[in-house]
Amino acid sequence: MQQLGKRRSTDTPTIIPHDRGNCGLLLKALKGKGQCDKFITSPNNSDAALTLKGGRNLRVSDKVYVLNQRGEPLMPCSPRKARNLLKERKANVKTRTPFTIQLTIVTGETVQSVALGVDSGYTNIGLSSVTGKQEVFSAEVALRTDIVKLNSERRQYRRARRHRKTWYRQPRFLNRSKSEGWLAPSIQHKLDSHIKVIDQVKKILPVSSISVEVAAFDIQKLRNADIKGVEYQNGVQKDCWNTREYVLYRDGHACQHCRGKSKDKILEVHHIVSRQLGGNRPDNLITLCSTCHKKVSQEKIKLNIKPSKGFKAETFMSTVRWKLVNILRETGNVVSHTYGYATKQDRIAHGLPKSHINDAFVIAGGAVQQRIPTQYFMRQVRKCNRKLFKGDRSHIRNTAKRFIEGFQRYDKVRWNGTECFIFGRRTTGYFDLRRADGTKIHPSVNSKHLILLESAKTNLIERRMAASSPE
Repeated sequence: MQQLGKRRSTDTPTIIPHDRGNCGLLLKALKGKGQCDKFITSPNNSDAALTLKGGRNLRVSDKVYVLNQRGEPLMPCSPRKARNLLKERKANVKTRTPFTIQLTIVTGETVQSVALGVDSGYTNIGLSSVTGKQEVFSAEVALRTDIVKLNSERRQYRRARRHRKTWYRQPRFLNRSKSEGWLAPSIQHKLDSHIKVIDQVKKILPVSSISVEVAAFDIQKLRNADIKGVEYQNGVQKDCWNTREYVLYRDGHACQHCRGKSKDKILEVHHIVSRQLGGNRPDNLITLCSTCHKKVSQEKIKLNIKPSKGFKAETFMSTVRWKLVNILRETGNVVSHTYGYATKQDRIAHGLPKSHINDAFVIAGGAVQQRIPTQYFMRQVRKCNRKLFKGDRSHIRNTAKRFIEGFQRYDKVRWNGTECFIFGRRTTGYFDLRRADGTKIHPSVNSKHLILLESAKTNLIERRMAASSPE
């Protein structure tokens, strides 16, 4: 137990102190090194660090976020100012990424107007906070895309268990009512994720206003740019009894793989992508004869068909656009909205390349403000894996331990001077290390060579220089 506790102790100090006065004041860089009880402070540059004795350092951004004694956000300060506050024991380290300190003394609490821009999206969110003179925070968030698959898998396990264990019970159906404003679980999760990341920014910055990009998409117009009038009522399935009949009619009642060479007259409608992911859209269905369909199911042949893109992202944005704005307003925020065409026009006018962070910068009202040289990349991951069994047929009991050698999945660690995350573990104590976006660092590293920086969270946060941020 002592070894486990020692291994899980992080490099983030918990008892360190802050300073009276304006924490947003930018000071000149130190030319020397100051030293205190536990820390050695390094020169103030864009990669400033708080260095523990022994050579291990805590890398911080060029902006250090500040909280008052009550935990309310103040304006960010420079790394040098933060080092002085910690050295004089007037502040404590609150979080490591983004590096945030909390004052332990009474200080002035005058704050500037901070605008937060939110580039909402189906798979990515762009965030940018700006003042009148500079950008103080920027981040890109990668949302989860596995909710639909996991929910379908859970439903399958539950039905199988009920069939085995409670087969004698009377079947139940249509006994679940949906509340007003109900959303599908996958869409609800993405909406909640937008609210969550906005609240995280508000915890470290005194956000005074929020601007959100909303969008409404005409799916029919995306399919056919020339559609108009009554053509909206005359869809492709007009005069067809159901989707299956339309697909058979569309494909000429012929197998789209063998073109009738198998001489099998029985036709079936096949899902190009599984129904749980692709749905029952006509674009995801194709006509196959029974012979070809059986071979496809047994993976003996592979269809040379490119799956249709679908319009999940467009449907999501059209569904939640006003829900997001209204929820933010109901919680007391000053919220405004803008549209994609306006964002694109302003971004091009300022000569900015296309990216989620640049879009958020423009949405927040950014124009001539000085850009922050560092950005944060966040990736959402699942909190737990509660499967009792694993394997293709779920017959192998899952005996994986939560902690191996004091580490768990998604712990942030340092190996060979590189900060990365544990994506895979082995009982032998060798781990698969990757960056937050999945880039491989090393497939097998001994736990003895790792230093724990931050315990696992549902949001993996990685600090990057602006030039290397993915677009």
